[in-house]
Amino acid sequence: MNVLILTQYFWPETFRINEVALSLREAGADVTVLTGQPNYPEGRIFDGYRGWGLQRESFDGIPVYRVPMAPRGSGSGVRLAINYLSFAASASVLGPWQLRGRKVDVIFVYGISPILQAIAGIVLKWVKRATLVVWVQDLWPQSLQATGFVHNPLILRAVGVVVRGIYRFSDLLLVQSPAFVEEVAALAAREKIAYHPNPGELALQRRDAPIAPCPIRFEPAFNVVFAGNLGSAQAVDVIVDAAERLKGHAGIRFVLVGAGSRADWIRQEIARRGLDNVDLPGRLPPEAMPAVLARASVLLVTLARSDVFRLTVPSKLQAYLAAGKPILAALDGEGARVVAEAGAGVCVPAEDPAALADAVLALAARPQRELDAMGARARAYYDAHFAPDLLARRLLSVFAAGTAGTA
Repeated sequence: MNVLILTQYFWPETFRINEVALSLREAGADVTVLTGQPNYPEGRIFDGYRGWGLQRESFDGIPVYRVPMAPRGSGSGVRLAINYLSFAASASVLGPWQLRGRKVDVIFVYGISPILQAIAGIVLKWVKRATLVVWVQDLWPQSLQATGFVHNPLILRAVGVVVRGIYRFSDLLLVQSPAFVEEVAALAAREKIAYHPNPGELALQRRDAPIAPCPIRFEPAFNVVFAGNLGSAQAVDVIVDAAERLKGHAGIRFVLVGAGSRADWIRQEIARRGLDNVDLPGRLPPEAMPAVLARASVLLVTLARSDVFRLTVPSKLQAYLAAGKPILAALDGEGARVVAEAGAGVCVPAEDPAALADAVLALAARPQRELDAMGARARAYYDAHFAPDLLARRLLSVFAAGTAGTA
């Protein structure tokens, strides 16, 4: 089966779709990628790439075609909107030229924000006479409002009309959380909606795989590790506030590995509040993460308090489960449900620093055998629900059924 992955974000940017492409290839698909110019999260085009150029390269043997795109810049809403729109337009106009002569059976849109990239998928569906599958990772327009990016009701209504159109022209809509089904069904026919979760990381797939040396130094303490994007959606304020409450507990440290729009604010607050119990080593390459997670005492996942985020399963949760470590989940809804169902850790309400601090203290006081048991249950749940090879085979079966249904 010839699968075209359409995604604004791809290697060398670190998104889960990179490994999904590899897993699909290993499961037997002939995979091609159409993407933009890498610029996330710094907002500038990576060295070796040209913002307004057409390029072709190879990602571990997978052909990758790149179209021009305006970089996202450093936080400006206007620059971000131009970034989104430029990729949607460029992939729609130049994507068919880049992919000329290539047979495509399924166009698989990685529907992380912005969902607007799926517009190019509709164009390519018509050009290639292929099945269009959109993997809905974020709910638009709800997520725009939840993150504070857009408040104007007229704009939100207009985005809703566009999303409804995208869903209408899609042959199949996959949702990353079971709770997304009802929200998407409000804009699309229910019979074309199916649940397909994000897989875990390939580097964590094998328990016996060698782990690279850890690039950061961990203090001999109870280390609460957060790994991933440090942005407004993650409500990182709650981590900083909890760390301040625990300043007097010398044996507890917070290690925040990652980058994002709130990283500078965290750095400033560490200095202003004198938080010597918080480390901020920055973003690390994906290959370093197994070693980092392996040295954690507990892994921390947070989300803002929002009706939209209640429906979301953060993609880092799969990596945490695979690491076989206890999980402290400061969030509501689906993410908390997964942790509780797995018996993998402790859940506290979103944006509640007192509850988060108390949970850290309670976990630190538990015997190691209880923490190990949580970690073992986490890994068992991962193997049953989120293993990349399992989900890749299931995804190809979904594609095959979809192409049969539209033939």
